[in-house]
Amino acid sequence: MNTIDQANLQAIQLIAQARVRWVDVLPASEALPVLRSKVLLHAGPPLDRGAMCAAMSSAAEGALVYEGWARDLHHAGELLRNGGIQFHSAHDHGALGPMAGIISPSMPVLVLEDGGSGNRSCVTINEGLGKTLRFGANDPTVLERLRWIQRSLAPLLRDTLRAGGPVDITEIMARSVQRGDECHNRNKSATSLLFRRLAPWMLRTEHSKGEIAEALFFIDGNDHFFLNFSMAATKASMDAVHRTRGGSLVSCMAANGVEFGIKVVGSGERWFTAPAQKAEGRYFEGFSAADANPVMGDSYISEAAGLGGVAMAAAPGIVQFIGGSVEEATQGTLEMYRITVAEHPLFKIPSLGFRGTPLGIDVRAVLRFQIRPLINTGIAHREPGVGQIGAGRFRPPMECFQEAAKQMRLT
Repeated sequence: MNTIDQANLQAIQLIAQARVRWVDVLPASEALPVLRSKVLLHAGPPLDRGAMCAAMSSAAEGALVYEGWARDLHHAGELLRNGGIQFHSAHDHGALGPMAGIISPSMPVLVLEDGGSGNRSCVTINEGLGKTLRFGANDPTVLERLRWIQRSLAPLLRDTLRAGGPVDITEIMARSVQRGDECHNRNKSATSLLFRRLAPWMLRTEHSKGEIAEALFFIDGNDHFFLNFSMAATKASMDAVHRTRGGSLVSCMAANGVEFGIKVVGSGERWFTAPAQKAEGRYFEGFSAADANPVMGDSYISEAAGLGGVAMAAAPGIVQFIGGSVEEATQGTLEMYRITVAEHPLFKIPSLGFRGTPLGIDVRAVLRFQIRPLINTGIAHREPGVGQIGAGRFRPPMECFQEAAKQMRLT
């Protein structure tokens, strides 16, 4: 076994041993020191504010109004153009966010921790589907929902957690994969399991019945509520491998609507990027591929951790949301075993004889077999303020893997 394979084995052991729990709910500025000034975090690799796609700029403008830094959206646009706000990649600061991934100081974040490595990660609370800030919508209804999350839902979740104790998110993910989820674009079982865990303890808090009922109706009506928990859990486990030297496994994948980027074990925090492309998928009525923005979001770390697109054989029902067929979903997972080095010991796929999901995307194998990872995603409108218009799947640019192999001398 050569040194690269040894490093990969060490990385896989770290990922497999991860046991991530939800331990707190905090204002983002308290959980993330980088947000203690006029800073916004965004999805994907670092991005110059002048290069932002419309959907991300629109989300950033909404966040400025939400924070009270801008009087209105017009003023927010001026602040963005004049450089009064700093932007940083969320992934580079221990956090992540779906789609545009905008995190501002006042937004409450879920704090998750891997008991083995001690790694912590932070993520915003999921807003639901459709017209949301993460998809670039920023009208008054979107901002009022964010304020309700900050004012009512987050304090209730915090007090529920204090009453019932930390929640084992890894366990919920493992159980839900055997119940038809892949923990990226299908989270129905996981959300239900989390609902069952939270509801009794919510009733033991001092919050009013009205507040509790409103929160439970919100969670019950949002099949993606668990997504953000899963994202943060995968980040807490995957970030542990950055301490490994000399490997060839993909530790992170993310996009910002302009560029797609990967990180690789042994490269530290370095990004290898290429232009982002559009996803192929299923569009809501009245929309088509011509309306779509190139892919964006931090949730693609799911696939690096053995979930999402690489595990779609576990979630045949997902094709109703992202397009394709059950057969294609199964074949996609089988293909992913060719470019990964292990199977996840906890995430088992019943329809494949309880094989573990494909884990450990090897840059060398991607290039050798010319097979790129399979990723599923939501689709945002290319114009500001519209929001989600569909969902689909894509494969990241081969150039990312080629550049990583070249710079890290993997070939």
